Amino acid sequence: MVKAKTTYVDPAGVHVIAPNFKVRLSGVTSTIIQLVPVQNRFGQKVAVLGPGLPGDLPHLRFRDLWKLWRPPEGQEGRVWHARRNIEMLPGIILRDLLRMPLKLVFTSASQRRHSRWTKFLVRQMDAVIATSAKTCAYLEVPNTVIMHGIDCEKFKPAEDKDAAKRACGLDPTQRYIGCFGRIRHQKGTDLFVDAMISLLPKHPGWSAIVAGRATPKHIAFEDELKAKVDAAGLGGRILFVGEHKNIADWYRTLDLFVAPQRWEGFGLTPLEAMATGVPVVATDVGAFKELMAAGQRQTGRVIARNDLPAMLEATTDMVASATDPLIAADCRDHVFENFRIETEASRLGALYARPD
Repeated sequence: MVKAKTTYVDPAGVHVIAPNFKVRLSGVTSTIIQLVPVQNRFGQKVAVLGPGLPGDLPHLRFRDLWKLWRPPEGQEGRVWHARRNIEMLPGIILRDLLRMPLKLVFTSASQRRHSRWTKFLVRQMDAVIATSAKTCAYLEVPNTVIMHGIDCEKFKPAEDKDAAKRACGLDPTQRYIGCFGRIRHQKGTDLFVDAMISLLPKHPGWSAIVAGRATPKHIAFEDELKAKVDAAGLGGRILFVGEHKNIADWYRTLDLFVAPQRWEGFGLTPLEAMATGVPVVATDVGAFKELMAAGQRQTGRVIARNDLPAMLEATTDMVASATDPLIAADCRDHVFENFRIETEASRLGALYARPD
């Protein structure tokens, strides 16, 4: 496969810099990839800086950073939007030591007490964003809660669910429960598998899909799960399908989604599922509880983390109603009304423009 040519831009036309100094793909990197094109459609003139990002995003070269001493035409300076410690520190150096006209913004998704070093870095920021109310509670500086959103055009219900299943090589006569994400203990993949081993024999019309990759240090964990599935005689009904770039197509095959994480920073998978019209059983980690609907919306259940009996009970209950078209509509409407990526981009633009 030919690697896409990198698009480099002149800093003179850039108003916001999104640094990404971690090579390995992570949730933060994925957020940048999804968000920058939308921000640019909103006229925010964002460019990325660093490795591990698609070539079709507008990139700055490191060798052009000296040009940041001159602000863009009509602007007092630029925004440096960091999402990790290793991106905050260079911003501080550029602004405070090299005296470049930069406004430093930091987004935190952490749900634990910060180290003294991180607290120091955060105190140097001009503005701080928390991705959830839960994250906000761990910050010791004034901050603004801006929750992540998703692309509701990419993640949307299938026009023909049977056809969607066939396109992914699945049996259209079966209903599917999905668990998508990295395969590892932290993500609770073993809890999902154990729940499915208990549930599926009692529900012959249902099967399960585990989609995601196990990194080298977690391959033994994945192999143990596969062996457990085979020992239960469910190798044909609990499917390990690997990692897929067309993950939105796989969501469209589902009738129920389970997010079994033991720990999560934010977690987009419940939003992706609900936007596709799929109800969710999620543990109370990350922002999951805040993402699920309250009041009249019926989008699924939130359960305690690391609680297999609660997961099995909630999933069994949802199997009875998951295919109700009213629930599917509620899921889609909830995300469309509250968690579109365009809303996130708009709120970021307003924060960037705010006086220091």
